[in-house]
Amino acid sequence: MTDFVPTRRQVMASAGAVLATGLWRPVLANGLAPTPTMRGGANNYRPGAPIVERIGGGGFWMSGTVRRAGDGAPLEGIRIQIWAHTTEGHERDPQSHGATLTDARGVFRLEMPQIVPAFGQAHGHLAYDDPEFDTVFLRPVMARSSDTSLQADFVLNPAGA
Repeated sequence: MTDFVPTRRQVMASAGAVLATGLWRPVLANGLAPTPTMRGGANNYRPGAPIVERIGGGGFWMSGTVRRAGDGAPLEGIRIQIWAHTTEGHERDPQSHGATLTDARGVFRLEMPQIVPAFGQAHGHLAYDDPEFDTVFLRPVMARSSDTSLQADFVLNPAGA
């Protein structure tokens, strides 16, 4: 039995064929890793925050996507809780919390008051905490305090997987 050692040219030709045929897409999708929980993300979390149309007077948009780990499929009807320190209240205040659901494309969007710095950073908090998937808390930091939107994306791992 002889060992097969491909030449650089054979490797490049094979890689080009895979890219050209689109066979690489399932490989990348199957490798989509779950989003890890961020340090400080659970601060002032309130289990069961109500689903709302808007938090406070609005003017700032929190948005993102929710997909399943592994295949990257968008997840519909996923409850995402959002809270922050805003112009209308602290992140520990009940009126600064609300939840929304993802649409068929796995997209969520919730209007809230302008986020302002707390402990030196303007940041939001988002959580997924239902039993179907592993709990994830996110704490994205805004690039500038004057930004009027913030996006955070979730890749959820099925519970017990």
